[in-house]
Amino acid sequence: MTANRFLQRIQQAGYLLPAGVTATLWLKGIHPGLPGWTCPVRALTGVPCPTCFLSRATSAALTGDLSGSVQWHAFGPIAAATLLGWSVLSLRERRLLPRPLRNSTLWLLASAALLTYWLLRLGLTYGLGLREFPGFPISP
Repeated sequence: MTANRFLQRIQQAGYLLPAGVTATLWLKGIHPGLPGWTCPVRALTGVPCPTCFLSRATSAALTGDLSGSVQWHAFGPIAAATLLGWSVLSLRERRLLPRPLRNSTLWLLASAALLTYWLLRLGLTYGLGLREFPGFPISP
């Protein structure tokens, strides 16, 4: 019974997750030397995924470095603004997914835009030989 009560308390505190992620990314932007995760898709295939460098871009945007953010990933400032808005709404409504974030059409459009941006970057990098992924070597 105590384990069940513990799980219920964790589920009730889920609304704190967006604010925790936002704070972590902000701290990572201030102290870039802090450890982080590498992209498993890039590690397995050698090809950057659609969200490669997005956490760095979001961290840069959260610390106010918008030009650096866009250099990492064009969606960095958008992700930072979305994360801030999600944090505020979650804290206000005390819910992990507040009502305004449940629109599936919005998520489909955002996913399509992210996929299009990724395909463009892949084409420019591997098709034309331009360095569109920062710090990522272009294979011959």
